[in-house]
Amino acid sequence: MNLKINVQLKTRFSDLTVLTCNVKGIKVETQNVELEKFKDEITEKVREKYDLDSVKNLSTFRAYRGFFWRVGIDPTKNRPAAEALIRRILGGRTIPHINTLVDAYNLASVKTEIALAAFDANKLKGDLFMRFAEEGEKFLGIGMEKPMLLQGGEIVVSDSEKLVAIYPYRDADITKITEKTKNVTLLVCGVPGIGEETLQNAAQVALEYITRFCDGEGKI
Repeated sequence: MNLKINVQLKTRFSDLTVLTCNVKGIKVETQNVELEKFKDEITEKVREKYDLDSVKNLSTFRAYRGFFWRVGIDPTKNRPAAEALIRRILGGRTIPHINTLVDAYNLASVKTEIALAAFDANKLKGDLFMRFAEEGEKFLGIGMEKPMLLQGGEIVVSDSEKLVAIYPYRDADITKITEKTKNVTLLVCGVPGIGEETLQNAAQVALEYITRFCDGEGKI
């Protein structure tokens, strides 16, 4: 499955790059002992590598925060995904436990500092499109009790029928990863200032972690 970026969006953000990965034949479990051990290893490395001051000044996170401001998202209230996970670890908490696939790509996000999103590919229709939202569109994100009405101008990802994400920080409930998921489409979420080589590396790490703990075969 491919992602197409709207011309208006590409004109405004000419250096915006997003990669897609498809992983087929995965096995999602509630928990995996080896994954939990690996999570502890990553957590320890984060605490050795970062502190709150260094996180604040990382060029990767500065790029995400700058993009958030430009599209009307306050990054102090909705932090970029990888930054939020690293800050959580530095604050003495553990990485959230969802299921083995979500946990695996969250670890890849922590490792690479790049935001990732994953969708149940069997619940997607046609190709994915990134565009500006229209006023009044409805979006039901994971964990939301009722849909929110978009103001228009937000950057969204849709398939041929529905919205699947507000880019690059919130995914839709309807396409979330569950233990019934067999095939996954992964977005490696770039923003201006983050090059394709960095995104390619994040994609490789994500595929490595996902196939290591959830089996399957992946392709960028």
